[in-house]
Amino acid sequence: MDESFLRGLPKAELHLHLEGSFEPELMFEIARRNRVDIPFKTIEDVRAAYCFSNLQDFLDIYYRGASVLLAEQDFYDLTFAYLIRARADAVRHVEVFFDPQTHTMRGVPFAAVIGGILRALADGETAFGITSKVIPCILRHLSEDDAFAVLRQLEPFLDLVAGVGLDSSELGHPPEKFARVFAKAKAMGLKLVAHAGEEGPPEYVWQALDVLKVDRLDHGNRALDDAGLIARLAQDKTALTVCPLSNLKLCVVEDLLRHPLKRMLDLGLRATVNSDDPAYFGGYVGDNYVAVARALALSQAEIVQVAKNGFLGSFLPDADIARHLRTVDAFVAGG
Repeated sequence: MDESFLRGLPKAELHLHLEGSFEPELMFEIARRNRVDIPFKTIEDVRAAYCFSNLQDFLDIYYRGASVLLAEQDFYDLTFAYLIRARADAVRHVEVFFDPQTHTMRGVPFAAVIGGILRALADGETAFGITSKVIPCILRHLSEDDAFAVLRQLEPFLDLVAGVGLDSSELGHPPEKFARVFAKAKAMGLKLVAHAGEEGPPEYVWQALDVLKVDRLDHGNRALDDAGLIARLAQDKTALTVCPLSNLKLCVVEDLLRHPLKRMLDLGLRATVNSDDPAYFGGYVGDNYVAVARALALSQAEIVQVAKNGFLGSFLPDADIARHLRTVDAFVAGG
C-alpha cells in the first residue's frame, strides 16, 4: 500500500495520552515560561532520556516531563500541539486521555487542567474539524481513596467528560482494585475503559470486563492467550485500542513482525490502531498505521477495517459513526 493512502485514510484515535504527546521542544518552552528546572540541558538530552525498555522506566520520565505543566495555558498548548499532528494524519475524531492525579498532586487545580484541554479541543474542532471526547484516567498505582477523589473533582464537569479510564503501572495493580470506583463512575453516567493485558495477564482482562464492566479495552494483547477471552471479545464486539509502536518500544513485542494485530483481525476482534504516547514511542497514529501495515503485510481491506473499527469503537452517536464510515468508503473509492 502507498504510504499516502495509509496516512490519508480517515481515522479515529481512541488511545492517546495527552501527557505522552509532550514533545521535547514544547517541554523546554513551557519549562522556561514557568521557570521550572528540568534535569536536561538540551532537547537532545531529553530525546536520549526517551530510550527505555519497560513501562516503569517510561513512566518515570513521563511524570518528570509533566512536572512543567502548571497553568491552564500549558494544557491548552499541549493539547493543541497534538491536534496539529493529528490533522496531518487525517484524524477526524479523537478520544483523549489525561491523568488528573499527575497534576493535582502537584497542586495544579483540576479546573486548570481540564479547562486548558477542553478549550484547545474546541478550537481544534473549529480550526481542523476534529471532533473529540475527554477521558480522565485513574492512576492504578495510587489508592482507591485517591481514585474516588478524582470522581469528586469530575462532578462539576460531567456534561463535558465522556468517561473514566485506568492507566499507569499494570503489574501488581489488578483492575479489581478499583471495582467500587468504576461502579460509582458508571452510576454517574460515564463510559468506562481500562488498560489491561499490556503487561498484565489474561486474568486482568477478565477483571476489566467482568468486575469493572468496561465499555472498551485499552491494549488487550494478552487476551490472545485465552481462547475464552477471544470468544468473549468477538461476541461482544469489544473494541481493543491497540498501540503497535508503543508495544515495540516497551518490549511488549520483540518485533513488529510478531505483533498480534493481524491475528486479532483474523479472529474477528474489533482491533484499532493508536499511538498511545507518541512523543515517547517514536510515532503518531499515521506512523503506527504505516509501520504495522508494512510489518504484517496487511491488505488494503484489513487496514480499512482497522480504520472503520476506530469509529465503530468510539463513543460517538450512531449517526456520527455512520457518517464517518461513509467518509472512509469515499476515500477508498477515490483512491
